[in-house]
Order: sequence, then structure tokens, then C-alpha cells
Amino acid sequence: MMCALPQDGSRFLCMKIYRETDEDYDVALSRMDRRAVPDRNVRETVEKIIADVEARGDEALVDYAERFDHVHLTPDTLRVTDEELQEARAAVSDEVKAAIEASLHNIAYFSKNSMRQDWSGVNAQGCEVGERFVPYRRVGIYVPAGKAPLVSSALMTGGFALAVGVPEIVAVSPCGPDGKMNPALLYALQEAGATEIYKVGGAQAVAALALGTETIKPVEKIFGPGNRFVVEAKRQLVGAVSIDLLPGPSEVMVLADETANPAFVAADLLAQAEHGPDSVIVMVTTSSSLLEKVEEEIEKQAATLNRGAYICEVLDEHAFGFLVPTLKDGAKLANAFAPEHLVLVVNEEDEEETLAGIHTAGAIYVGNYSTVACGDFLAGPSHTLPTGGSGKSFSGIRADQFQRRTSIVRMDKAAAERSVPFVKVFAEVEGLDAHGRSLELRAES
Repeated sequence: MMCALPQDGSRFLCMKIYRETDEDYDVALSRMDRRAVPDRNVRETVEKIIADVEARGDEALVDYAERFDHVHLTPDTLRVTDEELQEARAAVSDEVKAAIEASLHNIAYFSKNSMRQDWSGVNAQGCEVGERFVPYRRVGIYVPAGKAPLVSSALMTGGFALAVGVPEIVAVSPCGPDGKMNPALLYALQEAGATEIYKVGGAQAVAALALGTETIKPVEKIFGPGNRFVVEAKRQLVGAVSIDLLPGPSEVMVLADETANPAFVAADLLAQAEHGPDSVIVMVTTSSSLLEKVEEEIEKQAATLNRGAYICEVLDEHAFGFLVPTLKDGAKLANAFAPEHLVLVVNEEDEEETLAGIHTAGAIYVGNYSTVACGDFLAGPSHTLPTGGSGKSFSGIRADQFQRRTSIVRMDKAAAERSVPFVKVFAEVEGLDAHGRSLELRAES
């Protein structure tokens, strides 16, 4: 049955629950082991869009804006103007500005501590070796704006680029049918260091950032979440441009035992369902009692929410609960699912061991008082995280992804002499005598 709010006071169930005794338990578990494989139809659609943008440039962007966003633009109106930016700044309340400032402050703190630093040393043959890390010169950030203006996504991408010192930050995001962008989003992009902002969304925006058009110059790397078409465009354009990861529709997994506060867990599940039917919500627990109490809390809290009935419909279709024998089984399920967000609430004796056993989560929120919402908006780490199982191969956005790495080798004559015997062997084995000779000449000089 659909999980709409009942009018007669009766109970409803918002999650499909799987227990070890159920016949379909093993099948349900196997479905949780995910790989981020693109849908064939999405792949073919995106291939056509990329080819079209490459061939027609701005003209294609204008046509897609008309088709998908129902807005009439021209090449001259693709870019947000200084006047529009000033209007947005004036329209945003002081409360919103303060929240954006607080988030950027924490992003800067987190970035400062996670950036990679230059280093150098001397190897066994006396060569000075090291690494140098410099910011990318020009990056693109994609900010979704379909159901709501994702102000936080602007901060959780552009804010990191700003903290690292990227000089050119190019933002793309779809506008409304009136040709305008949300003032709070525009203000956030300005504060996050955006040097150019374009009213372009979808796979076509990714193609424009990667390949360039008459108006949009190509970037070196693309960051940010998006729908499945945006994610597929990023995947297809690797090579023409670098990408951060493959962040798609949002998802959460809760791994908890009897020590979890059912009201807090229910609130996290409801918050995730608020993202809509693309969300995936999973609860894993060793406590049957907790499952029942969470269901009761969902019913109670949903009745107080403006979109409670809609949220419960999302939970009914996209929420799954697993009753597992042990926390180790729960951690194993978490690693197979590779959740974007993992809320971990277990007793203190098991917390560190369980945490150490989880390898594929994008972000982990530990303890009853840690919430995904704070991570999404304020805490400091980026909320742009791998989804759809891609957490098995990718990690979330971090400061060092905005840095380009270069290795450094510096040798004197003594280092060359000590290196000759080994280089000569490799050159002989691989049949590359010119390689060996290039070092021997230096050693003999």
C-alpha cells in the first residue's frame, strides 16, 4: 500500500523490512551490492548531446535551454551579468548571508588541513626528489537547481576551489523560465569565488565546460553533483577534461543498534526522503525494537511536516530496512552498498571496531547527535560524495582534488654516477639503449 498519512489514526509501514528468516532475504541483500553502471538509453542520449554541443556550440546550448528549461536565451544572455549579481546581493537577507559565511569559514578550515603540501627528500642514489602541488588554473562547478536552488552545493564545490586558490572558477546552473537564477544561489556563488556564472544546465553544460563554446571557454576539471545525465556526461568526457567523481541522486544508510535514538533516526530518514523519488534510503540494525520505534516516529514526525504525505510515499517506494544478526554483518552490507551518507549509531564498546570495518562510505556521521543535514550545510567536509555504488572506486570532493601534482627530480653528477648501474640494467632489459646512454654520458662527463 502507499504510505500516505492515514486519516483514521491507523498505523502504516514506510519501509520494506527484510529479516534473516525471510525467503527473499538473500536476494534483497544481493541487490544492495551495487556497481555504478550507466543506463544504455542515458548513455546514448548524452552521446548525442555532447556531439551536438561540440558541433554547434552556443546555438546548441540555447536550443537545449528552450527544450529542457523552457527559457528563451541567446548567446549574449547565457552569462550572468554584473547587474544581476548586484541585484542578487541586495535581495539576500542578512540571515542567509550569515549562514553562507559560517559554512565557507568551516570549508576553509577543513581545506587548510587537508590540502597536500610540497615536500622534497633525497633517495638512495643521492637524487633530490619531491612533489609540488599547485591549484588548477580554471575549474568548472556544476550546481543543480531543479526542484530547489542548492545553495549548499555551490559552497561545497566553489568554496573548496576558493580555499585552495583556483584563480578561475566557472559555475553553471540552469535558470528558471523567466531567465533568472535564485538570488541566494547567485550570492553563494559570488562568495564561493565564482569568476563566471552561466545559465546552463544538464549534460550540455558539462559538454560546454569540457569542450568549450563561443562563449564558454573550456576548463581543466569539472566538479559537482547532478542528475544521471549530468553524471553520465562527466563520465563520457574524461580525457577531454578531468572530473572529481560520479555524484548522482542522494542516498543515506543508517547502521544502528539498540542505543540509537529512534526519533533521531526517523528524522534522518524523513530528511533524506525529502530529496524526492530519486533518493535511496536504507536502515540496517541489529534491533527489531528499534525498527518498530523508528516506524512509529516516522508516522508521528511526518504528520508535522508540510510535505509529510509526499515524503512517506517516497519512503514507501525507496526505503528498505534490514534486520541483521551482528554489527559485522551490518558493516559488510554497508561496504557492499557503498552509501553516500552513512549514519553510524552503536554502543561505545563497538563503535571504533565497526567504524574501522567500513571502507566504502562517502561520509560517516558517528553518534546519536551527528546528522547528515549538518554535513550537507555547515560542518566543513564537502557534501559532494559518490553515489550509486561508485563509492567503491571514488571518494568525495576534497581540497587536494583542486591541486595539480607535479613530481620533481634534481640530480648532480654524483647521483648520476650512482644511478648508472641500475638504469643500465633496465635499459638493456627493455631494449632502450638510448635511455641508458643518456645517463652514462652525464656520469662520464
